[in-house]
Amino acid sequence: MHPLVPTKMFMTCGVGIHREKLQAFEFALRNAGIAAINLVSVSSILPPGCKIVSRKAGEKMLKPGQIAFVVMSRAESNEAHRMIAATIGVAVPADKKMYGYLSEHHAYGQTAREAGDYAEDLAAAMMASTLGVEFDEDQSWDEKRQIWRISGKIVTTRNITQSTVVKPGGRWATVVAASVLLFD
Repeated sequence: MHPLVPTKMFMTCGVGIHREKLQAFEFALRNAGIAAINLVSVSSILPPGCKIVSRKAGEKMLKPGQIAFVVMSRAESNEAHRMIAATIGVAVPADKKMYGYLSEHHAYGQTAREAGDYAEDLAAAMMASTLGVEFDEDQSWDEKRQIWRISGKIVTTRNITQSTVVKPGGRWATVVAASVLLFD
C-alpha cells in the first residue's frame, strides 16, 4: 500500500451567520467553498514538495462527497460585539525535500491581522525548532523576519484568516480557515 502523501494544498476561509449554531458553521463552510466535501481533520504537517495552489484551482479538484484532509481553524459566538477570528499559518522550508508546518489559531478579541501574524509565528516557530534554528517567539514580527532571513532556511510564511464581529440579535457567527490537502 502506498502512503497517502498530499501533493497539493489550497487555503480558504469563510464566515457564516445564522440563528442556529450548526447552520452558521455550514454557511461558513459554503462561503469557504468546502461544504460539499467530507472533512477529515489532520495535524500540522505540510508534506515535502506539496505545491500550494490557488483556491480556485483547488476547488476545481474537489468532487461533492469526497473525503478531504484539512487543517482547520474555527471560532464561533453569539455574543453581540464579540470579535472572532480563525486563521491558518504556514511555514515552507527552502529545502523542498523537507516538510513544513501548518498552524491553526482561533481567537476572540484579536483583529484578523493580529490572528494571522500569530498563526504565522506559530508555524515559523515549529519549523525553526525542527531545523534547529534559534527562534525567540517573544521578539517582534520584524525581528523574527530578520532571523528567518539570516537562517536562510525558511523561505516563506503566510496565513489565511477570516474574522468578523458578532452582530446584536442573538444570531451565531462562525468563521473558518482551512488548508485543504489534495492528491493528484
